[in-house]
Amino acid sequence: MAAVAYFFLPVSPDKARFLTKEEAMIAKARGVRQVGDAERIGGIVWKDIGATLLDPKAWFTAFMYFSTNVGFSSLPVFLPTILEDMGFSNINAQGLTAPPFFLSFLVTILSVYVADKTQQRGFTVMLMSTIGFVGYVLLAACETVGVRYFGVFLAAAGIFPSIANILPWVLNNQGSDTRRGTGIAILNFIGQCGPLLGTNIFPKEERPRYLKGMWVSAAFTLFTGFLALCLRTLLVWENKKLDQKYGTKLDIQAGQGVDPSGVKTEAGEENYGPSFRYVL
Repeated sequence: MAAVAYFFLPVSPDKARFLTKEEAMIAKARGVRQVGDAERIGGIVWKDIGATLLDPKAWFTAFMYFSTNVGFSSLPVFLPTILEDMGFSNINAQGLTAPPFFLSFLVTILSVYVADKTQQRGFTVMLMSTIGFVGYVLLAACETVGVRYFGVFLAAAGIFPSIANILPWVLNNQGSDTRRGTGIAILNFIGQCGPLLGTNIFPKEERPRYLKGMWVSAAFTLFTGFLALCLRTLLVWENKKLDQKYGTKLDIQAGQGVDPSGVKTEAGEENYGPSFRYVL
């Protein structure tokens, strides 16, 4: 598919054959608002790679992704077995996995929408992590089947939306295409190690309650919320520095994008410049 995409995936609105002329103009206008007048398509900026590797924000999200992936990778794999060990038949256990995952789907859509609208990804990840943590605690600490099954709902509704909010937060925190790409690479390099742990903490010897797996998942889910709090605190401080340097975003809009030196900026909202602010 990569070879097919190379020839058929457009690299810019101008080259998208499926867009009308008006649609292409709208897409280009959005691109200018996002990244400014600078040409977006080009080579790698090597110094941006080094800057991202030294940027703690990229590592915060990477370890958040790792922590969430511990539960994200293990819950779908082991949930039928966990439900079967609660006393359900094999067929019923398979069917009972669907409601928690459907709830997590709804919460994922809602949480991402709210985070986009409010520009508050940190609070969203903290809330989702807390919900997931409570779910795992119920699974680990309780013996009543109904309570443990309710814990499954909370765990699923916590970890899946967390992943969906961490991924775009990486892109929100980097102000160039090279830095965004490097941030995603760091995220996956660290984060994809999470399943190596998550899929090995539910041994058969732990049946029927799998206490080790539940408590480890609970700890890492809570750790995700702690990292989100730390990252948000750092971003608030970074945004205050940008406000002191350029003025608030309202001031920038009123001044039509002119920085304190009086030079007209070509940077958009998503690239480093007077209008750039980190998404909290």
